[in-house]
Amino acid sequence: MSLLIGSLFVFVVFLTSMLSGIFGMAGGLVLLWFLLLVFPASTAMAVHGVIQLTANGSRAWLSRRFIVWRIVAFMTLGVLSAAGLLLLFNYSPNAATVSILIGLMPILVWMPKRWFHLNANRASHALLCGMASGGLTIAAGVSGPLIDIFFVRSQMDRRQVVATKAMIQVVAHSIKILFYLGAALALSAGEWGMVLLAAPFAILGTQTGTRILHRLTDANFRTWTRWIVTGIGVFYFGQGLVLLSQ
Repeated sequence: MSLLIGSLFVFVVFLTSMLSGIFGMAGGLVLLWFLLLVFPASTAMAVHGVIQLTANGSRAWLSRRFIVWRIVAFMTLGVLSAAGLLLLFNYSPNAATVSILIGLMPILVWMPKRWFHLNANRASHALLCGMASGGLTIAAGVSGPLIDIFFVRSQMDRRQVVATKAMIQVVAHSIKILFYLGAALALSAGEWGMVLLAAPFAILGTQTGTRILHRLTDANFRTWTRWIVTGIGVFYFGQGLVLLSQ
């Protein structure tokens, strides 16, 4: 990784962590796009996991009094189950597949809430959320929009949603790092040094985003989240089609 790419990487980490600090997602989507330009898909997943673990970990810590731990416990069981299934099928990612999967995610944020009878406060639904989001996190890198549909009937406010999602993503990204451990170990010492250098900027971006989050209303939070995720998704889907055609 050249000095220019490394410096750009640190800058992108800060901006995307701030974005996730505000909306609980979206930042990870942008960061993964950048990493797919720099690394092979498996390596990008591993590096993305390290940065997202740092960003989500700091966000979860800053908002720890809002975390609903019962939901996190059931979701964790689901994530572990999904990881086991992907290992069984010997899953290996590629940029085209990842882009198409992410590009389809915004469909979820536009579906009417009345279509979903999902509530993360119910144990079975939390377990299902963990399996679905955990599998998508490992297969495509991110799963924010999918997790959201399990919270639409939970009656949780924006702080509880962001905090609980941050904690379950700490779990999911930790397992993702282990899943792609071989690719992570293939990184050079210089590349790992740049990743470690970027980690504090992930925390700083998260802190900045969290302060902005507390100034938003619930209505503005949901509206902005929907449009930002949609824009990113359209870009990813187009990129995936281009990669498939090559």
